Amino acid sequence: MPGKPNYLIRSDAIHFILALILFPQIVVAAQAATLSATATIQGDQEQGTISKHIYGHFMEHLGRCIYDGLWVGEDSSIPNTRGIRNDVIAALKELNCPNLRWPGGCFADDYHWRDGIGPRKERPKRINIHWGQVIETNAFGTHEFLDLCEIVGAEPYVAGNVGSGSPQEMRDWIEYMTFDGDSELANLRRANGREKPWKIPFFGVGNENWGCGGNMTPEFYADLYKRFATFCRDLSGNHLMRVACGPNGGNDHWTSVVFPRVSGQAEALSLHYYTLSAPWHDKLRATGFSEVQWFGILNSTLRMGDILDSTEAIMNATDPEKYRHLFVDEWGTWYREEEGTNPSVLFQQNSLRDALVAGLNFHIFQQHHERVKLCNIAQTVNVLQAMILTEGPKMLLTPTYHAFEMCKVHQDTKYLPVKLESPRYSLGSESIPAVSVSASRATDGTVYISLVNTHALESVDLKCQLADIDASQVAGRVLTADALDAHNTFDQPNRVEPSEFSDCSISATTLNTTLPPHSLVVLTLSK
Repeated sequence: MPGKPNYLIRSDAIHFILALILFPQIVVAAQAATLSATATIQGDQEQGTISKHIYGHFMEHLGRCIYDGLWVGEDSSIPNTRGIRNDVIAALKELNCPNLRWPGGCFADDYHWRDGIGPRKERPKRINIHWGQVIETNAFGTHEFLDLCEIVGAEPYVAGNVGSGSPQEMRDWIEYMTFDGDSELANLRRANGREKPWKIPFFGVGNENWGCGGNMTPEFYADLYKRFATFCRDLSGNHLMRVACGPNGGNDHWTSVVFPRVSGQAEALSLHYYTLSAPWHDKLRATGFSEVQWFGILNSTLRMGDILDSTEAIMNATDPEKYRHLFVDEWGTWYREEEGTNPSVLFQQNSLRDALVAGLNFHIFQQHHERVKLCNIAQTVNVLQAMILTEGPKMLLTPTYHAFEMCKVHQDTKYLPVKLESPRYSLGSESIPAVSVSASRATDGTVYISLVNTHALESVDLKCQLADIDASQVAGRVLTADALDAHNTFDQPNRVEPSEFSDCSISATTLNTTLPPHSLVVLTLSK
């Protein structure tokens, strides 16, 4: 078990030291009185499937996500496959990456797909008006993105241009990508090197149209959506899941106007929520933070559950059978940019705190498995809460990457409800549950339990009853560190990574474990 972070000084620590000097017998008792929690994993109440797609990723033409992050070109000295970095390919494969969303983000509603096809030396250079007004070379376009998806084994989620595009431009792109017949656009695709069409399962009709996608009212967007979606057709056996732009966080007004109007022509509604815990103009730092800021970020993250509750309640009024899905296709932490970097590239470090943010969000998404079927963290490489950081030929995996890798065991398993009684983690006038638990069962009967201890300083003893779970063995992995802001650097790329966890045991139908402070633990229960 790691020691408490030595940079955190709290009044209870001072009281502990005084007590050690004056009343040593009381200190022994205090040390023994660890936090306790109880839970029941309800294997007898197995529910629906946890879609693998809630573990999806997002890549935008922003900063160094695409260029230098994913794409280096075939002529690069960095090992690559058709221009895509081999180290990034291997990392995404290891995650069982289920889907990739592209080209944005805000960039999507200023992206014109014809700019990114044909010989690269002939592709036009454009200004990226959203992200630093840098020159977009269009070297990475439709073919490169869909090639990446095939290499990694991910399903493509394409975001279409509503803000500055036209219905014809959108329908032509769909024909170019998915039609297998003898048409001008299908033949243009063939001339550009792709004989067979791609399968495009997910297609976003606009992005953040309440903001960077056009600053529209919900009434205007709903009408515009129906116009564009009319021309988004299934071709040559491809089935598009058309995704309407949903709310910014818990903007229930947007949802209540848009969803009833578009649900007849939409298979899903999107939702975006970023964890800030600070004013937009004065974001927190990614590292070097206090326990107060540790707590604030986790508290802000837990709002995701309330936001999903309110959004689903509105959707249920129109769609009680839950035919329409909810896609949380942008989520994650958003801090101030790292010192010395361009603010427009949104490069931030990634610490243990972010791994716990990911774990908490997984649990919330899994709890909402009936409606929430796809999620995309922002973003894959070098931007916001990234999986991967690169610097020239160097590459490292972030704590968030490790959270994804540990929790991927839940993909396409059956959700098992959990009855949890958790102690509270209090700081000032606020408190959050110290423990979060999610459980699932695979087709072979293996049960997976992921657990988050949000408490910065205290371990938690958890006694868990197993209802209708036939297991005699337990194995575990843990992600934690010696400091709350521990993170990986190119000098220390393995400072935060999973390790074996043995502080767990099964006896009859009871599982006992002790969760270290500030940790993510994943347990595997088998016969």
